[in-house]
Amino acid sequence: MGDDSTAGIILAGGRGERAKPITLQSADYIRSKALIPFAGRPLIEWIVEACREQGIRRFYVVAQGMENRSQIKLVLGHGERYGVEINYSRSRFDQYNVGSGAATLHNLEQWDLTGPALVMPVDSLFDFSLDRLLATHTATDALVTVAAVTRTPQETANKYGVMRTTDQGLISGFVEKPRLQLIEHLFPEALATPHARTIATSAGMYLIDCGRLRLAARNAELIRLAQQRLDWGADLLPWLVGHDLPVAVEPIGRLGDLGSIGDYLTTLGEVLTGEYPQMNRAMERPLSKEPRYWIHESSLRTKDNATGTTLAQKIAEGSVVIGPGVRIGRHAEIGAGVHLQYTDIGDGVDVHEGVRLHRAALGDAAVVGAYAQISDSYVGPMAHVHSERDSPVRLDDHSAVGDGAHLWPGTRLSGVSVYPRLRVPAVSGLPAGTQLTSSDDILQWV
Repeated sequence: MGDDSTAGIILAGGRGERAKPITLQSADYIRSKALIPFAGRPLIEWIVEACREQGIRRFYVVAQGMENRSQIKLVLGHGERYGVEINYSRSRFDQYNVGSGAATLHNLEQWDLTGPALVMPVDSLFDFSLDRLLATHTATDALVTVAAVTRTPQETANKYGVMRTTDQGLISGFVEKPRLQLIEHLFPEALATPHARTIATSAGMYLIDCGRLRLAARNAELIRLAQQRLDWGADLLPWLVGHDLPVAVEPIGRLGDLGSIGDYLTTLGEVLTGEYPQMNRAMERPLSKEPRYWIHESSLRTKDNATGTTLAQKIAEGSVVIGPGVRIGRHAEIGAGVHLQYTDIGDGVDVHEGVRLHRAALGDAAVVGAYAQISDSYVGPMAHVHSERDSPVRLDDHSAVGDGAHLWPGTRLSGVSVYPRLRVPAVSGLPAGTQLTSSDDILQWV
């Protein structure tokens, strides 16, 4: 295609294993990572919105399999609702999607792209400037410009791969998850200001020159790699740098990973507290700026069953306390004595009296019984937490309750995942990291 405007390529084919049970609609049915509910909308809608704001009008979605492709297309269509054009990878090319790098290379040929394109995963949020990426890309004559997040040595050590760069801003090599001592040796300038974010780590977003990358991909060695396993970070970028092809780096403002329960909740909290300027512009104006929260007008008017008073009345009289970083969707029913902080509540949710929610997410139509205490945890759509005043449910430490699951009074989970539609009796003491995937798993702990 001869259009020189920047296109958006969304890599949406992953299975979302780390984010289970958020990515499950039932024990054996995975929803696309692109459709993870986030602050009231499917994640992929926020991604399209952020890119459209910066001038991207053509999108290409790399999907994988019938369910993944059809789910995304039901949400996005061909872009009519968003004022953009959206195209999808052909199903016959799914067999070549062996890694993010291979999927990109094969589909560049399918779509016959020649101009600049921004490649991004579907399970992350970015705060970035396309103009700055393009300026660096042009100034360095780069084949690929890597969007980077700068971190302190302490944040980077043993967790992130780092990029070594030349004075011209080109990547000269990679170091995979180095120890702190090696970082201090390789980046002595980082020691001068201990709190400065001086180590460049890849954000998983790449601005590419489609035409030149397609030419590079015709190398016989790279063709072989693309037929086996070729990921962007682990394989394709090191190969390009190792063959002296120019790969540049440009820092971006922020990266929010959504690939695990903990990362999802952390990123959600950062968005709700205003740490993503692009999301600030895309979201509706908050009802209150101090503390910062959103409540849909239909929820403000909704009366709870116990007292018959509206949420607006309860907030005014102080019987419901709304702290910072709270979003409440449509037609939610909030009981008296509820305290909320850094929490996202979906449409049609019932939160009964005395509930405490802190750094939590409740999916659409979830029900949380009286005096439940939920922190750092996720409760999926239609899930029912049967908590009672004398036998409260407690969830913390990145616990997750899947769609339509039921927890009986007295249940206490810390770092435990419950798969969709399971019914969990009053259990406690399960080790962190336990996954209740079936009734057989539950029986082991009863």
